[in-house]
Amino acid sequence: MNLPKPTNTVFARLKRWPKIPLGLRLFLLYFVLVILTAYLVSSTVMREIKPTVRQASEETLVDMANMLAVIASNPMANGDIAQSAFAKQINFYGLRDPDAAIWGVEKKSVNHRVYITDQQGIVVLDSWQQDVGNDFSKWNDVYLTLRGEYGARSTALDPNDPLSTVMHVAAPIMYNDEIIGSVTVAKANRSVQPFIDISRYRVLTWLALMSVLALIIGALIAWRINTALYKLADYADKMGRGEKTSKPTFRVFYEYSLLSDALENMRRQLDGKRYVENYVQTLTHELKSPLSAIKGASEILQTPTTVDKQQLFAQNIETEATRMQQLIDKLLALTKLEQLPELEQRQLIDLPALLAQIKASCISRLMTKQVELSVVCDNKVAFVGDQFLIQQALYNLFENALDFVCEQGKINITVTQTAGELCINVENTGPKIPDYALKRVTERFYSLARSNGQKSTGLGLNFVEQVVKLHKGKLDIHNTPQGVSVKLFLPTP
Repeated sequence: MNLPKPTNTVFARLKRWPKIPLGLRLFLLYFVLVILTAYLVSSTVMREIKPTVRQASEETLVDMANMLAVIASNPMANGDIAQSAFAKQINFYGLRDPDAAIWGVEKKSVNHRVYITDQQGIVVLDSWQQDVGNDFSKWNDVYLTLRGEYGARSTALDPNDPLSTVMHVAAPIMYNDEIIGSVTVAKANRSVQPFIDISRYRVLTWLALMSVLALIIGALIAWRINTALYKLADYADKMGRGEKTSKPTFRVFYEYSLLSDALENMRRQLDGKRYVENYVQTLTHELKSPLSAIKGASEILQTPTTVDKQQLFAQNIETEATRMQQLIDKLLALTKLEQLPELEQRQLIDLPALLAQIKASCISRLMTKQVELSVVCDNKVAFVGDQFLIQQALYNLFENALDFVCEQGKINITVTQTAGELCINVENTGPKIPDYALKRVTERFYSLARSNGQKSTGLGLNFVEQVVKLHKGKLDIHNTPQGVSVKLFLPTP
């Protein structure tokens, strides 16, 4: 049978379907389960509390009825139970004030009613003094008890009021192994209703609190799951863009740690393969130009030529060889730097001393170009980082500024520190960076011509950018009215 193919409309509807995060979906499922469980438990408990309490009351009435039956056996056998001391005690019992507080419910009167019948079911004693002489032989409590069975009944005083029922439990009065009467103990169900209400309130309160607590815990777990997924997604996204990022760690959800480890291993394998390919391609491309120049100069030197030209081409060979050496050295340094996922060493860096050292090493070039250098840095400025990498980055920035600064120009190095951030600004007077090149100056091997027409390796600013990223900072390069400004923003604790 050929099934119809889904139309584009179906796919469009699927795309419009709202994307609900996994954590929220799990929480909604958990929410439904908690609410359903709470409803089933509460409804079951609410149904069982009332009959359970009444069963417990009935069990107490059974014990009380049998105790009174034993006490009443002798007066009943003598035929003077109505005038006996037992009758007076029963009457006094009905008048007692218990003055008790049970679970916060005050009890000011005795709720039990006691009446005794003879062998024919005629009431001979009533603690309420209202049914003496009446025939109760048809009531189940008396009828069944006088026949040697368990006698009990529940009678409603008002058919329209379910709480008006009264529970009656009877016990046989025995004398010489013969039933000579019955004792019935009656208790209104309304008297136990406050305890049923309190039990229901407490059960519902605790059930609601536990449900809320369970939902809060479920929400926290769902949030943690969603956060962990977003961490992994962000980690994978940054890896895909080639950014340096630390592998996320998970202390509770170790399964995510396994996944992040797998992503990290995959990144290393892919980065290693891709890096070797890019390294070979870029190195081949960059070495082609100096090798061609060296080959051309060597071919000319093999032909008869003047001494001046020999010196010129020999100097050209030396210059291109030096350029190749610098290119290889910087590529090796950059290769090592790019393989670092995070800083290996951290120490307190004395920035003023470091800037003074860089200034001293470049003093000859400053004097040659007659460049004025200004360093503004508080003597107390210090931050934590890798001193060697920061030193190399500042050397690259300073040399780059010297390459582009105009004759008798100025280089200003300003260091400012605010709460949580350190800014190193290297500004030089001279030609501005063209607009088309501003976004590319940190690319590997991208270089602009100096005043002498020569280009650098194009790795200096890329190296600086990598160092700044390792320190969790940012690099800002922009033109100023007088020249170019390069700012390093480094976070401080």
